[in-house]
Amino acid sequence: MRAIVMREFGGPDVLRLEDAPEPTPRAGHALVDVTLAGVNYADVHVRGDTYLAPVELPYIPGNEVVGTLDGGRRVVGLTRGGGYAERALLHRRITWDVPDAVSDEQAVALALQGNSAWHLLFTALRLTEGESVVVPAAAGGVGTLAVQLAARAGAKVIGLAGSAAKRRLALDLGAHAVVDSTAEDLTERILDAAGGPVDTALEMTGGATFARTLAAVAPRGRLAVYGFAGGELANVSTRELMERSLTVSGFWLPQLYADRTALATSMRALFDAVADGSLRTLTGATYALGEAARAHHDLAARTPTGKLALDVTR
Repeated sequence: MRAIVMREFGGPDVLRLEDAPEPTPRAGHALVDVTLAGVNYADVHVRGDTYLAPVELPYIPGNEVVGTLDGGRRVVGLTRGGGYAERALLHRRITWDVPDAVSDEQAVALALQGNSAWHLLFTALRLTEGESVVVPAAAGGVGTLAVQLAARAGAKVIGLAGSAAKRRLALDLGAHAVVDSTAEDLTERILDAAGGPVDTALEMTGGATFARTLAAVAPRGRLAVYGFAGGELANVSTRELMERSLTVSGFWLPQLYADRTALATSMRALFDAVADGSLRTLTGATYALGEAARAHHDLAARTPTGKLALDVTR
């Protein structure tokens, strides 16, 4: 089968199209003919050997796919690698039938990024109606969904984005206010946009952005960390946490893979919201399988909006 194989860690050029053996059958798994493979920041971390889980080379990246099972059933599912290929193994616990009202392009945006957005807001932050929340990368895959889900839940959403066009998109999706994420006075801008300290915040950049976002959180507020896209990890001052009774939590979606109800609940809610039109998935660029390196280059440059995917049939 055709697959993107990494034989070394490094830049996008380590992603090479090769002929690879088909996945070995495993108990509890089904072999899926892949149609679309999602492209995510997690894949960038895998490529650079900074992912949270160890990766052994050679390796086929990709953590979410849409495809068909025997009999033509359309499914979407999560993988632990192996998604950038014509066929992939999906565990039955993290595989879901795609409703007729949901397209392949919509479904591929929900498995990793949709579930992440849902559980960041409602499991990690425990966001409730009337609270304020900061959503970073508000025009990105997780961000566009988090903005909408938070707004639907009755929260006041402060979207962060690095360009005027992306900030306009966040407003169109339901953000109450937007802030330039590249501003050195980010804390003050968040406070101005929110009318004071925020109840909750998401953070995925790290470094100075983490510190500036945390500084805008109100006493007894909550912040959930789900990445360090800027490449710099952040240190948290326990003194600051105690002085303002802050809660800072980490979130990594694979920790929910073994849970029998968590992802089933969120996927059902996401499918229903997409089907009834109350949740909009933004389709970004779709690349041929052999263009995985270009997809990674574009993602790292933060130029696209919406969901990036590889069309494995091309």
